[in-house]
Amino acid sequence: MRIVFSALLLLIISNMQGQTYEVGVFGGGANNIGDIGRMNYILPSGPAFGALFKWNRSKRYAWRAHAMYGTFTADDTRSDIPARQQRGLRMENSIFEVSGGLEFNFVEYNLHKLGPAFTPYLYTGVTYFRYDFNYFDAGTMIETSQRDGAFAIPMVAGAKYRLNQFLILGAEVGARYTFTDNLDASNPEGTNFEQFSDGPFGNVNSDDWYVFSGLTLTFTFGRKPCCDAFE
Repeated sequence: MRIVFSALLLLIISNMQGQTYEVGVFGGGANNIGDIGRMNYILPSGPAFGALFKWNRSKRYAWRAHAMYGTFTADDTRSDIPARQQRGLRMENSIFEVSGGLEFNFVEYNLHKLGPAFTPYLYTGVTYFRYDFNYFDAGTMIETSQRDGAFAIPMVAGAKYRLNQFLILGAEVGARYTFTDNLDASNPEGTNFEQFSDGPFGNVNSDDWYVFSGLTLTFTFGRKPCCDAFE
């Protein structure tokens, strides 16, 4: 039994050494695109931070997983739409997401060679997030103790540059198309809230978006074998 366990352990370690992994942090801001406040795609209204992991399978793509948390504020008085300015609603929310998917490099990105390495990239996959379930009553946002969850499709564009043998600095902007219309408390669902709320308002045929934008800093580890996918 010990021989089998030792063999499996050696196999796992040797496989890890044959790949390049990255682990790091994300810091930046968050904003929403919905039925309240501004419609700017990139205009953070609250902080965001998180952690990410990448498994570089080749010079062209990497499997990626991350967890991020952010807060945002939507304020009608800051909108450039006159109808929203007159309405004057304001709300806040927080988001915690986990995501997994594929990161695609525009140019060959070989982390096993010495010297600089730079590439723009795209990331997409599947995201699940949790947010505060709120609603409006007589023009005032009512905060509940409930949290709701939904799936989203991430669409992330960024660029990354290797600072040295171990550190990679990146910058990215990622929009998430969600499968909920109540991220901004404009469309609460459920009989417990419909009779007390102002009801759905805004564009009820379009779900909400949110955006995380900021910088990433990752640490690389793993060793190139004699022959692998990077060749």
